[in-house]
Amino acid sequence: MKKIEAQTLEDALIIAAKTLNCSVVELEYEIIQNPTKGFLGIGRKSAIICAQYSKSDKKLVSENASMNGLSHTESLQSDLKQNSAHDSLQQQFMQNYDMAEYSEKRKKAFVTQNELKRIAKEVQSELESLLKMLSYDLDFILVEPYDENTLYVKIDGADSALLIGKEGYRYKAISYLIFNWVNYKYGLMIRLEIAEFLRNQEEMIANYLLPTIESVKATGKAQTKPLDGVLAHIALKQLREQFPDKYVSFRTNSEGERYIIINAFYHS
Repeated sequence: MKKIEAQTLEDALIIAAKTLNCSVVELEYEIIQNPTKGFLGIGRKSAIICAQYSKSDKKLVSENASMNGLSHTESLQSDLKQNSAHDSLQQQFMQNYDMAEYSEKRKKAFVTQNELKRIAKEVQSELESLLKMLSYDLDFILVEPYDENTLYVKIDGADSALLIGKEGYRYKAISYLIFNWVNYKYGLMIRLEIAEFLRNQEEMIANYLLPTIESVKATGKAQTKPLDGVLAHIALKQLREQFPDKYVSFRTNSEGERYIIINAFYHS
């Protein structure tokens, strides 16, 4: 197997695909180290994987490339270009979507525990059918009640990292799509976990916010440094839970980066 190191898992997979002259979905790989951004450059870790191409799929790739009049390299570049365009559309779409603000406007559903279990099984069955249409190796799909109006959705497998994407953009898009389906049809919320992404992000943000929380307790107000993607929404949720009696919201700086402010409500 070929050892690849890059800033993100997605970059590592793309480099591996180029190196092995195949597409990303035809890789067999093992994650040696998950990437971490660290804080102020401290504790930063790159993504490290060991990858090889799936020999059983190599002949099929060659045939498909030949049928389309493309070399392996041209075929790979086409795949990467399509994936890049897809991610760009997802990012543009999700930038206009604020999960935390939207969830505050929802109507809470009231269902019995038995009804919640029945809905969970139904959602799991439909989700399994949907994910089978993808060419990713996802061998674990679980849906179960999380609380009285939330379903816990867990997706895992060898290709689960591909569902997360750079800075969690794919994770956020998938979460949005599943939420709209489940909320519209059943009036329920979801908590989506892909591999250990959500738990790891929540733990990291909880540690990062400790100085901010102490500052609010001491002075009554504070603000975070700019946060990206899913991290920003996790931080917003945790701070609102920590300070339900304070105003906690996003602000944007002159460079277009989002940060969170915490202060007292002002009454006119």
